[in-house]
Amino acid sequence: MGACCSKGANGSGDEGVVVENSLEDRDYDVVEEDDNVTIGDFGARMRLQGASKFISMYTQQGKKGVNQDAMTVWEDFVGNKDMTFCGVFDGHGPYGHKVARHVRDTLPSRLSSAIKLSQSNSFRYGDGNDSNNTHKSGGCIEDHIDYSEGNPLLSTWEAGLVKCFKDMDEELSVDASIDSYCSGSTAVTVIKQGNHLIISHLGDSRAILCTRSSKNQLDAVQLTVDLKPNIASEAERIKKSKGRVFAMDEEPEVFRIWMPDQDCPGLAMARAFGDFCMKDYGLISVPEVSYRRLTKNDEFVVLATDGIWDVLSNYDVIKIVASAKKRSLAAKMVVKYAVRAWKNKSPGSRIDDCAVVCLFLKSKTLLARSFSEVSRVSANHSELAENYSEVSSASLHHSEIAAVPERPRK
Repeated sequence: MGACCSKGANGSGDEGVVVENSLEDRDYDVVEEDDNVTIGDFGARMRLQGASKFISMYTQQGKKGVNQDAMTVWEDFVGNKDMTFCGVFDGHGPYGHKVARHVRDTLPSRLSSAIKLSQSNSFRYGDGNDSNNTHKSGGCIEDHIDYSEGNPLLSTWEAGLVKCFKDMDEELSVDASIDSYCSGSTAVTVIKQGNHLIISHLGDSRAILCTRSSKNQLDAVQLTVDLKPNIASEAERIKKSKGRVFAMDEEPEVFRIWMPDQDCPGLAMARAFGDFCMKDYGLISVPEVSYRRLTKNDEFVVLATDGIWDVLSNYDVIKIVASAKKRSLAAKMVVKYAVRAWKNKSPGSRIDDCAVVCLFLKSKTLLARSFSEVSRVSANHSELAENYSEVSSASLHHSEIAAVPERPRK
C-alpha cells in the first residue's frame, strides 16, 4: 500500500462456479525457477518471487511511489518436506516499504525457530479428529458454525505465534535503521502441514480458501477478518486507549484511527507492525490466529494485500485463479485483473500496490467448466468483461489463459 489509508471491500456472496467431474489436462509448468530460490533456516527453500509446483506469487508496484507490498514463501519450512509458510505484507507510511520487507525477511525465521524448539510438544500435532471447520481465536469466521468447544491445536499454536509477532514488533521499535514511528505494515501468513492450516494476520491483508461444495461448485471461504477501525471491538479498544476513530468527509466509508490531539496518522487498519506513534492509543500487533483442517474438497489458498481486495471480491479472485491455464501465472492474472479494475473504478486515480501468493493444495486442480462466468465479475466491475483481452495482452499471452471470453460483438 503506497499510503496508509485505502478503501475497503468485502468479499461477495456470488454463486459457485460449476466444475467438471474429472481432472483437466493442463500445462502445470511445475518446473521450479531455481534462480529465485535461496536456502533459509533448517534448509527451507525460500523465495520472494516466481513459482513452484504448488506456489504462484506476483507483486506489482502501483502509482503511489515505491512498492510497499512484500511477500515470501518458505517451502520445506523448519526442514519439514510437508510444511510451507506463506506471507504477504503491506507497508504504509513514509518508510512502510522498509517495515514490510524487514518483517518479510525476519518473521518467518522467528517462527521457524520457535516451531523447531517446540516440536517435541506444543507445535507437534498428529492426525487428530478435529472438525473440518475454521476455528478462530476470539470468535468465529462463519456465523453458522459453533466453536464453543474450542480447538486444542489452535490454543497450542496461538501462544507461540502471538509471541513471535510481539517479538517482531519489539525488534522494530529498537531498530535504528528503520523509522517505524509513523510507518508500519500489515501481515497475513499461513503455515500448512499436511491437512492442517494455521492462519495469522494483522490489519486488512486477507486470506481466502477455494473449496468445492457438495454440488461440485467452487466456493470462496474467507479465512481472515479485515481488522479495520470500523469493527466494533477494535474501535472500542482504540477509544478506551484515548485514540480516535472517525472517517473524513471526502471518504465517509473509510474509518481511520487518529492520535488524541492531532489529526494524524489516519491509519485505515486497527492492527499493524510498527506505527509506534499509535501503540499507546489502541493500535496493537497482536495477530488474530485461526485454524482450519483441510479436506479433499479444498483446492487452493490465496493471500493478498488490499490492492486486490479493494477492487475484486473473494469470488472474483477464485474464478481468476481457477481459470489460469498455467499455475505459475495465477497470481499474475489476479494482479492484472485488479489493475484493470482500479482503472475502471477510478479513472485517473492512483492504483494501489498489489501482491498475491497462491498456495495450491493438490498436484492438479479441477478446471471450471465454463469461464464465461469469469467475465461476470461483481456488478461494480462489469467493465472487466469487455477488457479481458486488454488485460491479457498487457503482459500475458492469450494462450496462457484458459477460455478467455471474447469482447462481445455489437
